[in-house]
Amino acid sequence: MLRKQIIKAHEEAPAPTAGKIDIAAVATVLVTSEAPQHPVDHAFDGSRGPGGTRWVAGEPGEQTLILAFDVPQTIRRVALEVEEPEVARTQELQLALSTDGGKDYREVLRQEYNFSPPGTTFEREEWQVDADAVTHLRLSITPDKGGRPCRATITSLFLR
Repeated sequence: MLRKQIIKAHEEAPAPTAGKIDIAAVATVLVTSEAPQHPVDHAFDGSRGPGGTRWVAGEPGEQTLILAFDVPQTIRRVALEVEEPEVARTQELQLALSTDGGKDYREVLRQEYNFSPPGTTFEREEWQVDADAVTHLRLSITPDKGGRPCRATITSLFLR
C-alpha cells in the first residue's frame, strides 16, 4: 500500500538500488491535492501508456509531489508519463532533489509538455540523473503555463 499525505501548497516535506525502485516500499508520497477518482497512487501502480490510470490534482493550479525516502536512495534514471486527453495546454514540470532531509533542493531538470487533443495527448520522458544519497525527490508542476485553471496530471513515475 502506498503511504501518502496531503500537504498544503508550497509546504516542504518533513524533516543502494538495482532496477526499479519500489516507491511504496521505500518512500512516503506527499502531495498538495488529488482528485478522489484519480489518487496519487495511480502514478505508481505500474499502469503505463495512453489510457493508463493517472493522478490528477484535486484542484487547479500549481502542485507539488514529494517522495520522502525512508533511507537515502541512489537514483540513476527518472521516467515520467503524462496524458492529457481533454485540454490543450502546456504543463511544466520541475524535478529537484534533496540530500539533506528536504531542507534544500537542487533542481536537476525542467521540462514542458504541450498537449493539443485530440492530436498530441501523451508524453513519455526518461532522464539520466545519477544522484546518490537522495532523501527527497520533488516534482513541482505548473499545469498550464498560460495561466488557465487546469489540473496537473501524471500517468506514471518510475525511478531506477
